[in-house]
Amino acid sequence: MASVARENIGLLNDKITVKLSKDDYLPGFEKKLKDYSKNANIPGFRKGMVPTGMVKKMYGSAIYTEEVLKTAEKELYTYLQKEQPDIFAQPLALETGVQPIDFNNPAEYEFGFEIGLKPEFELAPLAKAKLTLHKVKVTDQMVQEETSRLQIKGGKMTEPEKVDNDENVLNVQLTETDKDGNSIEGGISKANSLMLKYFSPALKQQLTGKVKDDSLVFQLAGSFEGDKLAAVLEDLGFAKEDTAAAEKYFKLTIEKIGLVEKRELNEEFFNEVFPGAAIATEEEFRNKLKEEIQQYWDSQSRNQLHDQLYHYLLDETKMEFPAEFLKRWLQINGEQRKSAEEVEAEFPVFTNQLKWTLISDKIIKDNQLDVSQQELKDSLKAQVMGYFGGASLGDDTSWIDSYVERMMKDEKQLESTYRRLVTEKLFGWAQAQVTPAEKEVTPEELNGLQHHHHH
Repeated sequence: MASVARENIGLLNDKITVKLSKDDYLPGFEKKLKDYSKNANIPGFRKGMVPTGMVKKMYGSAIYTEEVLKTAEKELYTYLQKEQPDIFAQPLALETGVQPIDFNNPAEYEFGFEIGLKPEFELAPLAKAKLTLHKVKVTDQMVQEETSRLQIKGGKMTEPEKVDNDENVLNVQLTETDKDGNSIEGGISKANSLMLKYFSPALKQQLTGKVKDDSLVFQLAGSFEGDKLAAVLEDLGFAKEDTAAAEKYFKLTIEKIGLVEKRELNEEFFNEVFPGAAIATEEEFRNKLKEEIQQYWDSQSRNQLHDQLYHYLLDETKMEFPAEFLKRWLQINGEQRKSAEEVEAEFPVFTNQLKWTLISDKIIKDNQLDVSQQELKDSLKAQVMGYFGGASLGDDTSWIDSYVERMMKDEKQLESTYRRLVTEKLFGWAQAQVTPAEKEVTPEELNGLQHHHHH
C-alpha cells in the first residue's frame, strides 16, 4: 500500500516522500504488458499472438519504469489535491537518493519531491502611505500651443518665393566643407528638412530673404537653438554629444522653401477637431480644448500616483520566499537549463514580480474585485471605436457588435483585457484607501516623475 509523508526542510520548503510497494505498480505493469502483446506488430507473428515473454524482453524495462514513475506521480497529485497546500509552481523531483529501477527485481521504491509554499502576509497599511498627487494646471499658453499645432496640422503647404517667416520649412542639402566653404573630399553630404525657427538668431537673420538655390557656410556649434543641435548631429550620423563634430563646417543650399498656411479658426475647423460637438465660437473651442488637455494630464497624474502605490505596496509589504526552491525551479524550468549565475542575476526581478502577483491576487480576492462579461464587452467596443479616432461611423453600427462578439472568442485578447480591467479596479481600490498631498507641477516635471511599472 502506497504511503505519502511530508516534512519541513527549510523556510516555506517541504519535502514530500512517496513510498510504493510492489502491489502498487505491479498489477498495472502486468496489464500494460498484456495490452502490448495484443497490439504489438512484430515481424514473424500475427497481431495479438506475440508471446508475453517476448514483449517483456523487448519492451519490459521501459514499460516497467514508466509504470513505477506514473504510480508515484499519481500518489503525489492525489495527496496534493486532498491536502491543498498553497504552493508555487510544480513540485520538483529530488535527484538525491533515487534507487535504480530494475524490472528484474521488483522492490519497494521511495521518491522525494520538494514543494515551495506561498507565504502568509499582511498588506502594508495603505492609510500610512505618504503619497503625492502631482497635478498639472492647464494654462492659456498650453491651449494656444495646442491650437497652433492643430491649425498647422490641418493647414495646407505653400511654396513662398523667399525665406521670410519663422515657420518656414527649409529643405536643404548640407555638405561638409572647410571654414572657407571648400568641399571636403569624402565628407558628409545629406539632405535635411529644418524649420527657420530652429536656427540661432544670427543665422536666422542671414537666411532671411534667401531664395531657392542660395547657399551659405556655417559652423554647427552655435547655429541652433536649445536642443536642436543634438538632433542635427544625430541626423548627420554623429553622436548627439560629439563636441568635435559640432566644430565642423557645412555649406547649406536651399532646395525648397515651404510654409504651412494655418487653418482659420472657424466652425468647419472646430467640427473637424471635435466632430459632433457642435462648437460654434472660438471661445467654446478653446474651452473644449482646455478640458481635453486637462483630462489628459489628470490621467497622467493618476498613473503617477498608481506608480507610487505600486512601489509602496511592493517595498513595504513584508514577505518571505522559499528562495532556494525558487532558484532551483528557475534553473530547470525553462526551455534550456540556466546556470547558477543566470539565476542569481534574474532572481531579484523574478521575486519582485512574484511578490506583486501575490499582493494583487490578495487585493482582488479580499475585495472581490471582478470584471463582468458586460464590462469586457464594453471595453472591447471602446477599443474598436478608438481605432476610428472619433470619426463618424454612420447610423448602422451593428457590425461593431458582431466584431466585438468575435473578439470575445479570442482567449488571448480576453485575458489581456481582463488583466487590464482588473488591474484598473485594483488601483482604483488602492487609491480610495489613501489621501495623497496635492502638489502643482509643470508637464515637464510630471513627465520626469513617470516610472511606468509593469504589472
